[in-house]
Amino acid sequence: MANDYFKFKQFTVRQDRCAMKVGTDGTLLGSWANGGESVLDVGTGTGLIALMMAQRFPCAKITAIDISNDAFLQAEENVQASPYSDRISVLNVAFQQLPHSIYDSIVCNPPFFENSLLCPDPERSMARHAQALPFSDLLGGVRNMLSDNGEFSVIIPSDYKKCLDEEVYLAGLFPARICAVKTTPRKHPRRYLLSYTKQKQMVEQSVVCLQDEYGKRTQWYEALTKDFYIK
Repeated sequence: MANDYFKFKQFTVRQDRCAMKVGTDGTLLGSWANGGESVLDVGTGTGLIALMMAQRFPCAKITAIDISNDAFLQAEENVQASPYSDRISVLNVAFQQLPHSIYDSIVCNPPFFENSLLCPDPERSMARHAQALPFSDLLGGVRNMLSDNGEFSVIIPSDYKKCLDEEVYLAGLFPARICAVKTTPRKHPRRYLLSYTKQKQMVEQSVVCLQDEYGKRTQWYEALTKDFYIK
């Protein structure tokens, strides 16, 4: 059973109301994504990524949205208890209904189980499935709200990269960074950290591991998360 809270160096994330708990994916994305003066966190859940972006980019104004009322209340609670409450706005709204604005950075740990059975828990199902936010809606909205020099960052399971790439192409976006993430050196990449821009450019590609052959965090993972993890 997951703890009701997860303590980081500069803030605590409570998760008793939220269907999706603090996990590796959110921590990776919050540590890796590029920021800017204005940041949008789509599907904020507990507010973890919004809080991490606020810590990493002290001048950023951050908008965190979630369609789930429980997630909205949880994220608002966590933001208000953090040192960044004056720079993070939490909204209970679907991405498709979000009033138009322009952002330098858009981040999303999206729902991705497009063809699997829905979970009996409606809140968890909403958080895990693409039914409420298909890739086509996500990428179309990103294209309209991303600044000309902005960057959209996302983390997805490796099985869904091809589907996302197709929607990225249709939306007229271009890959900027592709980071294949392995759990251990001998395994295939389990997830991808990806970023996209409106401008075509040289793509930065890398393959990284979370753990070495002895089960310890790699230097890459340690360096990426050192400002957040207590141990």
